[in-house]
Amino acid sequence: MSTRSMSRDEVRAIDRRAIEELGLPGIVLMENAGRGATDVLVSLGITGPVVICAGKGNNAGDGFVIARHLEIRAVPVRVLLLCNPDQLQGDAAIAYGVLEKSGTPIRCMPTPLDTGEFDAELAGADWIVDALLGTGISNDVREPFATAIERINAADRKVLAVDLPSGMDCDSGAPLGCCVRADHTVTFVARKVGFDMPDSAAWTGPVHVVDIGVPRVLIEP
Repeated sequence: MSTRSMSRDEVRAIDRRAIEELGLPGIVLMENAGRGATDVLVSLGITGPVVICAGKGNNAGDGFVIARHLEIRAVPVRVLLLCNPDQLQGDAAIAYGVLEKSGTPIRCMPTPLDTGEFDAELAGADWIVDALLGTGISNDVREPFATAIERINAADRKVLAVDLPSGMDCDSGAPLGCCVRADHTVTFVARKVGFDMPDSAAWTGPVHVVDIGVPRVLIEP
């Protein structure tokens, strides 16, 4: 893991080089990220069901892996998917397929988001896992994610953000219109430079950096 914070472009370059130059499959990196995030979540204490809110990118894929590893540990878990499964691609689609075949409860939420239904799904959670949006977002959050973020923040549940709180700009640490307010954030490879901004801690909570198996030769200059 890096001892310095990294920008969006630096983290993307590390992932790309690990896959293209070293031959590490992306799904292996995703598996390591999800399992590491699960370890952190379990260490924080789980006393009830976990609800994972997933979008359609690799951040969602991490969420699918977390769901599987929670189920392996006999933790009640369900996934709220804020896209059509056909929109999932690459490693996220692979992780989703495994989860679906495993019989984990998955609910595809309607668009536009029905806030009553969404609130009801969140109401019984001990933890909500925010796997909606990753580091790639740089413009204001669009629907249905803006409404989902608003409802997550209003749910009064404990929230774990995956890589960074959805709606936060990776490099500036500022909300992009709206942002999940997390109790804890699990981030991968390195802290993001946005986390070093004075106001970002109000959104991230304590940040836990997780190793995903990228060799140090790619991380440290």
